[in-house]
Amino acid sequence: ALLHAQGRILSVEQLKHSIYELHEDIESNALNVHLHHLRRKLGATLIETVRGLGYRMAEQT
Repeated sequence: ALLHAQGRILSVEQLKHSIYELHEDIESNALNVHLHHLRRKLGATLIETVRGLGYRMAEQT
C-alpha cells in the first residue's frame, strides 16, 4: 500500500484496511510490528512516520 501511494501519507486505518480483512480483529500494535519488520529489512529511513497523520515512503535522492 505504501509503494502504491507514491509518497502520499496513509493513515493507520488505511494501512490496517490494506493488510487485514474487515472481519478480522486487529491487535492494537499489529501494524507497528509490521512496520518495525519492514524497517529492519528495508532500512530505517525508508518508511517515514508523519506524526498525527500516518506513514509514507520516503523520497529517494
